[in-house]
Amino acid sequence: MSIRAQESPITTVYKSQKRDEDQPTTSDESSPISGEWNHPRSNIAKTLATFWSFLIMGANDSAYGLETYYNLSYTIVSLVFLSPLLGYATAAIVNERAHCAIGRRGVAFVSSSCHLVAYILNCVHPPYPVLVVSFIFAGLGNGLADSAWNAWIGNLHNANQLLGLLHGFYGVGAVVSPLIASLMVAHAGLPWFYFYYIMIGGAAIEIIFCVACFWDSTGPSFQLEKKEHPGDSKEAGLSKVLFTMPTARITWLCAFFLLGYVGVEVALGGWVVNFMKEVRHAAPFPSSMTSTGFWLGITTGRIILGFVTPLIGEKIAITVYICLHIGFCLILYLVPNFYAGAVAVSLQGFFLGPLFPAVVVVTTKLLPKHLHVSAIGFAAAFGGGGAAVLPFIVGVLAQAKGVEVLMPFVIALSGAILILWNFLPRIPKDGRPSADTAESC
Repeated sequence: MSIRAQESPITTVYKSQKRDEDQPTTSDESSPISGEWNHPRSNIAKTLATFWSFLIMGANDSAYGLETYYNLSYTIVSLVFLSPLLGYATAAIVNERAHCAIGRRGVAFVSSSCHLVAYILNCVHPPYPVLVVSFIFAGLGNGLADSAWNAWIGNLHNANQLLGLLHGFYGVGAVVSPLIASLMVAHAGLPWFYFYYIMIGGAAIEIIFCVACFWDSTGPSFQLEKKEHPGDSKEAGLSKVLFTMPTARITWLCAFFLLGYVGVEVALGGWVVNFMKEVRHAAPFPSSMTSTGFWLGITTGRIILGFVTPLIGEKIAITVYICLHIGFCLILYLVPNFYAGAVAVSLQGFFLGPLFPAVVVVTTKLLPKHLHVSAIGFAAAFGGGGAAVLPFIVGVLAQAKGVEVLMPFVIALSGAILILWNFLPRIPKDGRPSADTAESC
């Protein structure tokens, strides 16, 4: 084993950063950027297609409301959160191979088709175990789309702003879907599963739109694209980003960060209504509006702070955002006032919003481009599992100890992701990946 291979990841990254500061670079070396959202012109349609896909994903993740219909306990209802984990895990494993075999066009078709299958199953309001299985398909669709579109958008110019918009559309879906579902169920008197007729239409548009826009992104074209970048002649499979240092360190830190972040986001957005009703003794309608306020905060935070984050720097900005989120979480937990809590939960969403896009941007800056799909794909899909596992844990704890355990759980998890974030290496100012990282992979 060479001396280079025995050096620590921190030393390796640090040395590469010193070279970044001391040596000029050519344009080919210095930029991992693969284009702009509006150049070539086909990227405009592709960008809009990814936005629509994230809108559907957001609507999917906040469209539950089954405990009354099925007369279930918190623990059993939480299985709906847990079941997509299998889909996300599958997406994390097959993402790189799927891109190489069928390209982004094929990934778009498979992910959208999984959404369609899940929503068709939901429309027939099957027995609850079948419903749990249907959300496995939804998880697979989300995992594949999450991985593919984060990696693609993350390599465009102005990635922070574009990823903020991309994830903002996720927030729009999460805000709009419960409002539509509430209107259909509470005001129109329709059964809950009627909402999924709308989701079927959205998934059908997703298939047509995404496949048409990414029609030229085949498996061979994706492999050719990888070979056009320095260092890409070596295999860039999942094993490389998971088990080869220092790449593995960055990938796993980002993956566990996203696992915790997504868990906080979905657990808070999914359980805050119960918290307001049972702990703050609020009426059902204002309690449901706190969830809407949370997702509105997520959406506006991603859009607005997406422009602020690159000005401050991702490392400092995300540290500040998490600390502010924890502060407002403490207000929600300790101040026994509904209105103070409603404002606090909206501001929690605002400062949580830019976290996911920032992680994708940081990954593109720390790793060479030929590893982006594997690393971002795994981290996004692994992190998506947080939407399955952690809300399920909250449900189990709420069943045993009461829903007031939500806030201590969220605070502890937020502290954990703050620690993980600060274990990442320093981010190169020019956004160029570490040369030694590229060589080691």
